[in-house]
Amino acid sequence: MRRSTRQRLVRLAMYVLFVAVILFVVLAADWDRLHESFFRLDIAREQFPDVVLIAAKNTVVYTAIAFVGGLILGLLFAVMKLSTILPYRWLATAYIEVFRGLPALLTIFAMAFVLPIALGIHVPGGQVGAGLLGLVLVAGAYMAETIRAGIQAVPKGQVEAARSLGMSPFRTMTSIVLPQAFRLIVPPLTNEFVLLIKDTSLLYIAGTSVTTKELTTFARSEASTTSNATPLLVAGVLYLVITVPLTRLVALLERRQSRAR
Repeated sequence: MRRSTRQRLVRLAMYVLFVAVILFVVLAADWDRLHESFFRLDIAREQFPDVVLIAAKNTVVYTAIAFVGGLILGLLFAVMKLSTILPYRWLATAYIEVFRGLPALLTIFAMAFVLPIALGIHVPGGQVGAGLLGLVLVAGAYMAETIRAGIQAVPKGQVEAARSLGMSPFRTMTSIVLPQAFRLIVPPLTNEFVLLIKDTSLLYIAGTSVTTKELTTFARSEASTTSNATPLLVAGVLYLVITVPLTRLVALLERRQSRAR
């Protein structure tokens, strides 16, 4: 048997297996029970407009705050990690390793409860503000490594050429290195934004009020109230509405960079 024929048969078998699995799921599922538990349109309608005007809005706002704060911290610690001053490198490495190593949930819990109890520090924004601080710290650690990799990907010859023209190290970094580095790391930073959208669901551990709930907390609360999982499905759909365009944007940016290279 030719190799090409064997490959076509394997591909055909995979299609047949896929169709068989789909048919099995369709035929074996209890659709009446699924409808009653997940697809109650009357319960779904009750979620609006609050699920959009409160929960989805808070999710986007929390994500934007965490992303901007993490980007600022990430840029600062990325530059510190590349510094020639040893204590700066030690501090940056310690921050990155600690907050990348700790679970985000534990970091949020520490900022929301350990800071005010142990040190008497109260973060603006109450419990949600403290939880967001934890999310910023975690995001900053991951972005620091991404930005550092982007900076190191810029050809050293461009840095040397800028310095030979009399540019100071600061101007070289801000005018030559960082603009090119950020063009390289736009796709991974967009991925980080998508991850932060989902990580905002961890803010429930800090405690929320009616007006500060994000999508997951809102859906869990409504599911408990209605004794039905439909609100969770509504929240899932809204998460997809937010994240799928961003993931498509990442794919587009990666294709453009591949063509440019």
